[in-house]
Amino acid sequence: MGVGYTLDYLSGLLGNGHKKRRQMQTVELKVRMDCEGCELKVKNALSSMRGVKSVEINRKEQKVTVSGYVEANKVLKRAQSTGNKSEVWPYIPYNLVMNPYTAQVYDKKAPPGYVRKVDNTTATTTMNYQDDHYIAMFSDDNPNSCSIM
Repeated sequence: MGVGYTLDYLSGLLGNGHKKRRQMQTVELKVRMDCEGCELKVKNALSSMRGVKSVEINRKEQKVTVSGYVEANKVLKRAQSTGNKSEVWPYIPYNLVMNPYTAQVYDKKAPPGYVRKVDNTTATTTMNYQDDHYIAMFSDDNPNSCSIM
């Protein structure tokens, strides 16, 4: 960390103060690709961008992952310029969602193990006192909770 950090610090002091340095980030996109030609066209277009370190393509999931010193909106525009339908990756892993089968979250087109990424306020339902009462009535913590059994 010593010499490299010192050189970065000194170049920051001596360089132009108004120039903003880009952060390393990973951008995930959903790009419609049907064949190897589409895949190659998208890969060449994205890898030729300035600051791109790696481009990974998973044609089965229609997923493109770009890593480097790039901005997400510029990567999206470059992917759209290839003529393929492109959007920011709209899915998150299944286990990160509280209710994965609600209408807004569940998507039949999602790859296995993923659900659609939505705002938490729209996806979750509010629980009122009556619902809480029914949950407590059939709790496994209380052995006398279920009188039906």
